[in-house]
Amino acid sequence: MDLMSNRRRPTRQRLIQAATQLFIAQGVAETTTRQIADLAEVNEVTLFRHFGNKHGLLLAVMEDAEALAHLGLALGQEASQMSSVSQALKNYANVHMQALEQIQEFVRSLIGESGHYPVENRRALGRGVMLANRYTAQYLSTIFGHEQLQTRLPTEKLSSLLNSLLLGYAVLEFTSEFHELWHDREYFVDGLVELFLYGAVVQPVELDASDAAQGGDRPVMDLPAPLVHDILRRARQHHSQDYALAYVLFASGLSVAEVAGLWRSHVFVEDHQHLVQVVSGAVRQVPLNQWILGRRYGTPANNPLAQWLKSRKDDQYPLFLNERESAMSVTDIQQHWQRWTDGLTTPQGALPLVEQSQATWYVEMLTRGLSPETLTLLAGCDMTALEPYIRRAQEKKALDEVARLDQRVSN
Repeated sequence: MDLMSNRRRPTRQRLIQAATQLFIAQGVAETTTRQIADLAEVNEVTLFRHFGNKHGLLLAVMEDAEALAHLGLALGQEASQMSSVSQALKNYANVHMQALEQIQEFVRSLIGESGHYPVENRRALGRGVMLANRYTAQYLSTIFGHEQLQTRLPTEKLSSLLNSLLLGYAVLEFTSEFHELWHDREYFVDGLVELFLYGAVVQPVELDASDAAQGGDRPVMDLPAPLVHDILRRARQHHSQDYALAYVLFASGLSVAEVAGLWRSHVFVEDHQHLVQVVSGAVRQVPLNQWILGRRYGTPANNPLAQWLKSRKDDQYPLFLNERESAMSVTDIQQHWQRWTDGLTTPQGALPLVEQSQATWYVEMLTRGLSPETLTLLAGCDMTALEPYIRRAQEKKALDEVARLDQRVSN
């Protein structure tokens, strides 16, 4: 930038730009207000009038959203061009580390001296980290959704964990010559990606319910009643929409994609029944259960979904809305499910998966006496797809019958 164009920029912006440049090059502690003023081509009195002191200027630098806006744009472009989850995670880690390396003096200074900053600066630093994590969470949601993968933790937690690990490694690399755990940066990144792929991501092989729906050989993993009621209770504690969403998942037998495609106009009460109409794939109507695994959840006119619809003040068409007030996607629903089930496990010691809500409904309907032929109409599938659920329902009936016989003998 030439001298004349620099002078035409607002004084405040020139000071922020000059401070940023010097903080990055030599750190906060080594940078003086005189150096900043000279680079911005103003006197120190002007700097003090705008920012009070160097910490006030540092606060302005940390609150400057331009760099984070560029980060969000870059992540969005990269997510759209990714070839695989593994490569996308590796690319993100490498780009993140390279960016930190370019400002390593600033990183050393910002982290090492943060205890001496005023509380306003520390709060600004926290807000900046949170905003960066939010962009990262959007990036992770995109790459996981691209391959329809679920994660064991909400993407918000994963983004915070990922960035914390990268920053922690960067601080060690920038301040120490000793690497006992990692041979080099590439070795660290490979280990980090492996941790996320096998520790945070639910691999497709684990999707028992959806696999069974496609005629797989693995057993259907429906969820036990206490776990289902616990999930519904947790959803209710989050928000009335969460409660309604969990209720529809367990009371209708719809797939996650079908729930994501519901509009408000697809829900109506008729002949003492609360119905939802599926318009994608096999068009059909499905009644919402008032009873779920032995516990009643309202009436056709007064249940979690009805209450959510009555409370809404918006005029949006989708039945369920995400934070951007647009229709919830499959990924959005999976993220809500992860919040409700955080820390819960199935009797098999696995994480409860959102697809298991559909499997649970199928098995429950069959054990309550619904014929397989009728279930094919409600489920919109053929008998072959229902065979695993029919077999599982027969197993549960057999176990109940044995338990009754055993109880009869003991009496």
